[in-house]
Amino acid sequence: MQTNLFDLTGRVALVTGGSKGLGKAMARGFAQAGADIVIASRTEKELEPALAEILHGTKSRGLTVATDMTKRDQVKHLARVALEKMGRVDILVNNAGSNVPQPSDQIKDADWDYILELNLSAIMVLQRALIPQMKERRWGRIIHLSSIMGFVSKEGRGAYSATKAAVQGLARAAALELGTYGITVNCIAPGPFLTDLPMSLLSEAEKELFARTTALGRWGQAGRVDWSSAAPGQRCGGVHHGRNVGRRWRIFSAIRLQLRIPAHCVS
Repeated sequence: MQTNLFDLTGRVALVTGGSKGLGKAMARGFAQAGADIVIASRTEKELEPALAEILHGTKSRGLTVATDMTKRDQVKHLARVALEKMGRVDILVNNAGSNVPQPSDQIKDADWDYILELNLSAIMVLQRALIPQMKERRWGRIIHLSSIMGFVSKEGRGAYSATKAAVQGLARAAALELGTYGITVNCIAPGPFLTDLPMSLLSEAEKELFARTTALGRWGQAGRVDWSSAAPGQRCGGVHHGRNVGRRWRIFSAIRLQLRIPAHCVS
């Protein structure tokens, strides 16, 4: 029985921002656990090569949907296509997000609206579209990617931190509403990870500073995140509900062992 705790055969996982970085690593983890995969990204040319890597060596099916998550009609289209082509979505990972660092007195309206739509509103729209069919089956796993910046912040990260804190509030409310339907809702709050976004925004001095603030003194690697995300999405994730995983500047990969423990053993 223990060997089946992480079995997702027959389930369908949808991961936004799934063509690279954490999203791609998480999708790979779900595929290795037996789930069929839907990945969405704004950059269409990245999707098929990413899906091939995600599915390599597995028997899982896969689907790509080019989606600009800042466009609500495209987010609704993503949900519709995923359900039409795959028949269901059991696991939703809202991973897509971005950051436009600006001092608080220089935030541009257009940039504020862009970050709010991508990091928060798109999550609401996609969650809203997929919850009804989860309710019908009385089973679902919803995982939002927040950030350590939802608990603390840094100069110029006002808009980003605001959205990542708001995602946690959205998850808590949904957790209270959906638990009786067998649907769990959780946030993952990664610390520093070596992905394209922070690498493109931070100076070398800032990268070193972030590394020193982690428990392990280094940046996390996206390839080590798969099972950490899969646990709240697994059958054994039934007690992970309304939680934020990854607080207090712990490097995210350091909690992988905790999340490998069967759910009934996790406090």
